[in-house]
Amino acid sequence: MTVRPTILVGLTGGIASGKSTVGDELARHGALVIDADQLAREVVAPGTPGLARVVARFGADVLRPDGMLDRPALGRIVFDDPDARRDLEAIIHPAVRSRAAELVASASPGSVVVQMIPLLVETGQQDAFDLLVVVDVDPEVQLARVRARDGLTEAEALARIGAQASRAARLDAADVVLTNNGSLADLRAQVARLWERLAGSRDGVVSGGA
Repeated sequence: MTVRPTILVGLTGGIASGKSTVGDELARHGALVIDADQLAREVVAPGTPGLARVVARFGADVLRPDGMLDRPALGRIVFDDPDARRDLEAIIHPAVRSRAAELVASASPGSVVVQMIPLLVETGQQDAFDLLVVVDVDPEVQLARVRARDGLTEAEALARIGAQASRAARLDAADVVLTNNGSLADLRAQVARLWERLAGSRDGVVSGGA
């Protein structure tokens, strides 16, 4: 009996594009979803080598009284300092990729494994997947969502958006684009169509095309 291959899907999109909603929907359909943001929290949990390295680089002021990482404090340090941000990424990204690789390796044959990675394009991982899915949103919709979600000024929101890869770069890398300008029902329908394609492709490697 031929063992069906595991399909590895990369899922990304800009800030407030709806990646998490798409990931939740794919999980509901049966995918194994690996959330890079969640792993990034795990690899700097108290007692981990990752947290020790962060403290060694940035100082004990990035710790809360309970020993957890103070993310807002760290964010204030690295957001406007490219060198500090690169140092942080050099600590976090390898640990996250290592943990993600362990989870992928443990997946059952025939699984659809979705790696949800906000900075997928920025970190040059486009070629690591059988299919790259980008959740896209119009700039004005994205700006409004970022401001409403995070309570930011327009300038602050634009700075957050500008810190990521451009919309054009993400779309250029995409095999599949899910457009999230409308209702949740519309997005769910797009995910359902994607799942039909993935579920029907397990006897071979799924390929590009929207």
